[in-house]
Amino acid sequence: MKVPKHPTLIRRFLTARQKQFQANGPILAASLVTIRRRCGNPNCHCQQGEKHPGHYLTWKHKSKTHTVYVPTDLVDQVKEWTQEHRRLKKLAQEMTQLTLALIKTHVTERRRRQPKS
Repeated sequence: MKVPKHPTLIRRFLTARQKQFQANGPILAASLVTIRRRCGNPNCHCQQGEKHPGHYLTWKHKSKTHTVYVPTDLVDQVKEWTQEHRRLKKLAQEMTQLTLALIKTHVTERRRRQPKS
C-alpha cells in the first residue's frame, strides 16, 4: 500500500479502513492445509496412484505447533474463517502504517498551521 504524504489524505485512508475493520463472521488464526496420504487397505486405489486428501488446521500456541483434523463438510467454512483473519490482519497492518505516517507528519503539519509572527 502506498501511504500518502498529506495528513488529510492519511486521515481519509485511515477512516476508510476503520470502517472496513469489522468481522464478517468467525475468525480463525490458523492455516488450512491439505495432506494426501495412503490408507492402510492394500486393495485401495491409493496404493497405486491417487492418495486420499485430508484437511488439517495448524496454528502456534506458546511456541508449539498444534494440528487438528478438519472434516470434509467443514472445509469450506474453515477456509472462509481463515481468509477473514487474513483480511483483518492486512487491514490492521495498513492502519498501523497510516497511523505511523500520521505521527511522522504531525510536527510539520503543526508548524504549517501556526501563524507566522
